[in-house]
Amino acid sequence: MFLQWLSRRLAAYLTKSVTTASVRTCTYEALEKNLQPGDVLLVEGNARISVAIKFITQSTWSHAALYLGPGCGLGDSADGEPNVLIEADLEEGIRRLPLSFYRNTHTRICRPVGLDEKDLALLRAYALRRLGDQYDLKNVFDLARYLWSTPPIPTKHRHKLLTFGSGDPTKTICSTFIAEGFQLLHYPILPIIKTLPSNNPDCEGCTTERFRFRPYRLFTPRDFDASPYFRIIKPTIEENFDYRTIPWLQDE
Repeated sequence: MFLQWLSRRLAAYLTKSVTTASVRTCTYEALEKNLQPGDVLLVEGNARISVAIKFITQSTWSHAALYLGPGCGLGDSADGEPNVLIEADLEEGIRRLPLSFYRNTHTRICRPVGLDEKDLALLRAYALRRLGDQYDLKNVFDLARYLWSTPPIPTKHRHKLLTFGSGDPTKTICSTFIAEGFQLLHYPILPIIKTLPSNNPDCEGCTTERFRFRPYRLFTPRDFDASPYFRIIKPTIEENFDYRTIPWLQDE
């Protein structure tokens, strides 16, 4: 009981904003127009936990949400907007959200390539099944230790700090929840690639590559940005961008 109380207090502390949100890099209308079901929306947060995650991963991105689109079974928000995102929140667990929740936030769209309707249906079913699952608060206790500006952790080991967790499959963090969904589809994010001797008897010394899944608990938001298997979508460029039409202010 005490640990649950302490976890709730810690979660409330970590979700408080401590920095000014970064300037968004596209209009909300362009973001809304260019998102497609299955996209991963990366977010640069400004809460205490966001600062810790960005430091540990040496990345701009501290959070990830999965875009399922309207009419996907997530219902409507209290304001009547369709919920189109599903994410793992520190206080509420896995929840549904309208896109407008991130209206004024710096975001990036990471798009898996080649998913068909069957894949999207499986991904959607997985995400809906996880609604209500708890955030992995053991992971939160681990993160809380690294909130000071210069924790004595070598850079090469910081990425591993997000992999502690409880090991409970009903608990998750934002990126591991999404990574598990894509791995159910056998869609690669940052797989381990092994080079093995070829079985071809006519090709002595030849090798072949085999992919192996990285444990989904090792993934952080930046990995979707770094993945060679996700296309980066920049809504401003997708909107027939022409630099010649920019209304620059003239120097006085």
